[in-house]
Amino acid sequence: MGKIKVAIVGVGNCAASLIQGIEYYRKNGKAKEENLGVMNYNLGGYLPEDIEVVAAFDIDKRKVGERFDIALNAKPNCVMVLHNHLPKSKVIVEMGPVLDGISEHMSEYPEDRTFILANKKPANVEKVLRDSEAEILLNYLPVGSEEATQFYAEACLKTGISFINCMPVFIVSDPKWAKRFEDKHIPCVGDDIKAQIGATITHRTLAKLFIDRGVKIDRTYQLNTGGNTDFLNMLNRTRLKSKKISKTAAVQSQLDVPLEEENIHIGPSDYVPWQNDNKVCYLRIEGRGFAGFPVTLECRLSVEDSPNSAGVGIDAIRCCRLARDRKIGGPLISISAYSMKHPPKQIHDTEAKELVRKFIQGTCQR
Repeated sequence: MGKIKVAIVGVGNCAASLIQGIEYYRKNGKAKEENLGVMNYNLGGYLPEDIEVVAAFDIDKRKVGERFDIALNAKPNCVMVLHNHLPKSKVIVEMGPVLDGISEHMSEYPEDRTFILANKKPANVEKVLRDSEAEILLNYLPVGSEEATQFYAEACLKTGISFINCMPVFIVSDPKWAKRFEDKHIPCVGDDIKAQIGATITHRTLAKLFIDRGVKIDRTYQLNTGGNTDFLNMLNRTRLKSKKISKTAAVQSQLDVPLEEENIHIGPSDYVPWQNDNKVCYLRIEGRGFAGFPVTLECRLSVEDSPNSAGVGIDAIRCCRLARDRKIGGPLISISAYSMKHPPKQIHDTEAKELVRKFIQGTCQR
């Protein structure tokens, strides 16, 4: 069915995990049999290894101007390495516009832990996208990059390229932005990617279990720690407004009656450098079961943060390409609900998975 040409914004841990995963499938027959980390190895005729990165943007001097495969291993990336030798890439990482992509507090940390701004003029993003013949742009900008995300969304609208928004700036779930993509007949997926087995999907599932089994939830929290640049960036609490909205809405949507704000706390907790890309989540749910007797659940989840969402991203990319093949424009409701924390429409996960299956088969338009 041909290659799926993808541009990536943010050559960080998530991008490195995505490419490692594609190589894993290319080289490992057993992984193809087991569908490790993806919904299906063959999704509508497209395989994970059909994804080809044709353009990349970053702002770090250790990545800008380098070959894409070299930049994936550059600091401050700290993702677990599965493949030491990635294929030599023809793509050179371009300088993107900085805008609000860097939080000022990050300059106070060691260079191998934070971003070092490249002293280069930003590339003409629209020209790079057109020249590369990219079909889909994958947004991995840091949390809080509102202006920068909107800039790349505009570039997609002007070039006819699909937008997959993996971070919590509300584009696909914003009716005004969604209409602009629909009017241009450009499919898009978003916002804020869910992991394969991450804090949000686990919290949603357990909350739904409480409700389905007749337990009234009184209060809950989710606390997360990690040591990658994502957690370092999020120490600046002013950048977390949309992130907290996204994660909280993802859990509240599973409840028949949303909890009062004082009874639900969901969000990043702290930066622990030695954890690197490992993320540890602490969940607590307090409720009342039969005759009002108390029920309390506590859970600790430990995952490699970036690889945990890479397979979901591969599914989103392939569904987006199917939509382009079928000339479908605007937000893709099914894959957005399945793969994103803040989709245009919140749908229970089992139902969302079934809708994606129908979308792949062609019996559900979006």
